[in-house]
Amino acid sequence: MSPADHSTQARSGFVAFVGAGPGDENLLTLRGADLLSRADVAVLDRRAYGPLLRHCREDVEVVDIAADAAENSVSLKTIQAAKAGRTVVRLCSGDPSFFSSVTDEVAACAKADVDFEIVPGVPPATAVLTYAGIPPAASAPEFRIVDAAQVDDWARHADCAGTLVIYNGVADAVPISKALIGGGKPDSTPVAVTSDGTTTEQYTVVSTLGRLGPDLKHAGMTEPALIVVGDAVGMRDRLSWFETKSLFGWRVLVPRTKEQSKGLSEQLRSYGAVPEEVPTISVEPPRTPQQMDRAIKGLVTGRYEWVAFTSANAVKAVREKFEEYGLDARAFAGLKVAAVGDATSRALVEFGVKPDLMPTGEQSSEGLLAEWPPYDSMLDPINRVLLPRADIATETLVAGLTQLGWECDDVTAYRTVRAAPPPAPIREAIKGGGFDAVLFTSSSTVRNLVGIAGKPHNVTVIAVIGPQTAKTAEEFGLRVDVMADRPSASALAAALADYGAKMRHAAVSAGEVPRRPSQMRRGARRRVK
Repeated sequence: MSPADHSTQARSGFVAFVGAGPGDENLLTLRGADLLSRADVAVLDRRAYGPLLRHCREDVEVVDIAADAAENSVSLKTIQAAKAGRTVVRLCSGDPSFFSSVTDEVAACAKADVDFEIVPGVPPATAVLTYAGIPPAASAPEFRIVDAAQVDDWARHADCAGTLVIYNGVADAVPISKALIGGGKPDSTPVAVTSDGTTTEQYTVVSTLGRLGPDLKHAGMTEPALIVVGDAVGMRDRLSWFETKSLFGWRVLVPRTKEQSKGLSEQLRSYGAVPEEVPTISVEPPRTPQQMDRAIKGLVTGRYEWVAFTSANAVKAVREKFEEYGLDARAFAGLKVAAVGDATSRALVEFGVKPDLMPTGEQSSEGLLAEWPPYDSMLDPINRVLLPRADIATETLVAGLTQLGWECDDVTAYRTVRAAPPPAPIREAIKGGGFDAVLFTSSSTVRNLVGIAGKPHNVTVIAVIGPQTAKTAEEFGLRVDVMADRPSASALAAALADYGAKMRHAAVSAGEVPRRPSQMRRGARRRVK
């Protein structure tokens, strides 16, 4: 039962049993996300559903059932919290109505006269099949779902005329297949077994009832898994879309600052990758701010003809100084503004400034110099350029502008500081080949990653944002496999996805099971068809 007035729920206490879905955190329902946002207490298996806590308030109390697995204890805590007037969300695997283990908890709430609501979730029976490229009920007269733990006689399921989905049966998959054959099911009947469905660890073995034993022998299948029996399995070759993503399952190291890595990580996830953000640098103000103070004053008083931005961090540093002095983008009136890179241009536009000059070719200092006009005393009333940059910036731009007749104020707008070393498991994965790829977005990320964690293993795909970063990587003995066609994080991720797609296509064309780079190192477990 569910009270109509949720403000009353918040005062009197309330328990919501929310289906967390099959594994993909993005398959949580809107109702489930809304309830989590208002939860005082979240009860869940943190190992499985920890990412869903992002929907909760920071002060939410978390009860981890993996740490306190006693069912009675969980029920007692849930009821006690609700009785104390708190809103409790109990996250359940899949859909609470499908072979759920929370039935007794729901009954305990009813017995204790605690208001509750049951929120359906996306069930694995349909979601995992869809993610595996198997239509749950396409042109099938029947769609039957069974729990292997509750079946004594498999022969009576051999007459299923459509698609048979089996929960909790992977450990007994071979005996089940033999029992279905014994019950009259042809041994040529297609069957698929999918483990870790809807996650980036998803893996599917396609076989027949008669060959399932040999085909599963080295697959290493464990729960959670689903067995699917029926002709719908044969459509997987045409409909598989999830496991065929270009970077499916790739563990990709993103060595950037936290602010910079969010958009890049989201893009990598869209390709099926598992991004892992490891900060290698942090951006801090300059040690002596007076230089920037003078630069901002000169910018406002007309000291400069041009301002050149070579990074989004430089834009951010100037913008923060403007805000400190109560200025806004109007202070750029009459100034010419140059920018290198899409991210820099985007940061300027967000500030309210449209760049007057960007390289049309290579997005670098060299590319900018190739198009920068020489100083002309007849056309340019002022011959000075402001360059707000990092403390470790190269001198290429200054030297080039000087040759063109300009005077440069090369100002330290921010410092890049090496981050602390990542945890030991991350360092071991970097050096041991546990990552499939690493994205280097600047020379400093190369130097700092090697400095704090060591060199990536030689099976790891090295992707760099441009020629200068490639040169630095090679100086550290790294083999560069991928380079972006333009210096932007988005282009770098797209280039890596294209590389992964080509690797996959080559394996499939050779009749092999596609393997990630990390699976090619010595001692890595090899999946078989």
